[in-house]
Amino acid sequence: MGKTYERIDGRLRTFIESQPLFFAATAPLAADGTVNLSPKGLKGSFAVLDERTVAYLDFAGSTAETVAHLRENGRITLMWCAFQGPPNIVRVHGRGEAVLRDDPRFAELVARFPDIDPSRHGLRAVIVVTAELIRDSCGYAVPLMAYEEDRDLHGRRFAREDDASLSAYFAKKEHIATSLDGLPGLPLPLPPSTV
Repeated sequence: MGKTYERIDGRLRTFIESQPLFFAATAPLAADGTVNLSPKGLKGSFAVLDERTVAYLDFAGSTAETVAHLRENGRITLMWCAFQGPPNIVRVHGRGEAVLRDDPRFAELVARFPDIDPSRHGLRAVIVVTAELIRDSCGYAVPLMAYEEDRDLHGRRFAREDDASLSAYFAKKEHIATSLDGLPGLPLPLPPSTV
């Protein structure tokens, strides 16, 4: 059944990097706060940085719950499911940080994602996760589903935005600058992109 891993390498790394979809879960510290679970996709937007550190590109969306929760407490869990091939579920429990566009590390981190054009998706931040617990489980109940391709809708929608129009878009959204629970989210206006 389930196994704990010391690091993300070998078959575990291969499995994680080959999945077209994963999920990110965060929550505020408040007991009555809103738990957030977000699907993440787009080929090339996830990277294993080293044996205990992973990262993904945080693109434009209608809320900024993950960023807000990470700014408050840093707790995050990432999960991958095998929808094809042998059943498997992998979870990385850890500490996350939203590296925002004005952070000196931002451009260097974005360079770790050479297979995606971040300018097409309204890139807001790079989410960096340091693993504290890495586990897998059987995944016997996860259905078999076929991956066809990434949708192009997100790229088509946000490719037409520049920094000013993206900031204006976010300013109109109720839960970008603050989370559903009133926590600080993305700073607005967005700092100019350094990439």
